[in-house]
Amino acid sequence: MHVDSDDGVLEIRFDRPGVLNAMSQTAATELAETIEQAEPDEHHAVVITGEGDAFSAGGDIEAMAEPPSPPRESYEEVTETFGRVVEAMLESRVPIVAKVNGDAIGAGLAVVALSDIAYASEDATFSCAFVRVGLIPDTGGTFMLPHIVGLRAAKKLAFTGEFFDAERAADLELVNEAVPAAELDDRVEETVDRLGRRPTDVIGMTKQALHENMARHWREAVDYENTLQVQARGSESHEEGVAAFLEGRKPEFDE
Repeated sequence: MHVDSDDGVLEIRFDRPGVLNAMSQTAATELAETIEQAEPDEHHAVVITGEGDAFSAGGDIEAMAEPPSPPRESYEEVTETFGRVVEAMLESRVPIVAKVNGDAIGAGLAVVALSDIAYASEDATFSCAFVRVGLIPDTGGTFMLPHIVGLRAAKKLAFTGEFFDAERAADLELVNEAVPAAELDDRVEETVDRLGRRPTDVIGMTKQALHENMARHWREAVDYENTLQVQARGSESHEEGVAAFLEGRKPEFDE
């Protein structure tokens, strides 16, 4: 994959267009390692996209044809590769934006679901295609899809492996919006620029609270929310935000 860091934006581009940017275990590890390098004091956004006509066709089918490792070894391989991607994306304190330039299939769809914000080209196609090769959804698919699209819709997508277009993905809220291909770069750039004008450290705390509270009882969730709010109230970002409001100017956040 190709990685570029410029002006506070860490861009990760899947770069195997000849196989529609299919992800090997090595590529999954590289993706996780790169996301783990994003820090709020250096970056205000991570952008994930694909080279060529696809975002990512998912797992590398040719690699799947190789004899499987023993169960324990296989578990460790999955955990340390695609499982590591899930952990890196959900725990990243820098917001992650998926620029879905083309087809997002299997693990590619899961990466879109794991992203904090996602825009898709109108001609992109999606599928939770794991069942088509005799697998259950991984890369966090069984966790994120029900939370995003709802349990019943997630079951249909996972059970059938059906293909659907970007408008349908937007209706399901798998992506925030489907836009004409010619407008995709501009739409993502607008969002990334807006994120750059916000305090990245506070966005990281907000993301942390939203994720941690997904499965909590409301009392425990509110208590956790209050704990993080105390941290936010003591931050330089909050101090600058209040000062800017009172002085009638735009805030200048360091992150």
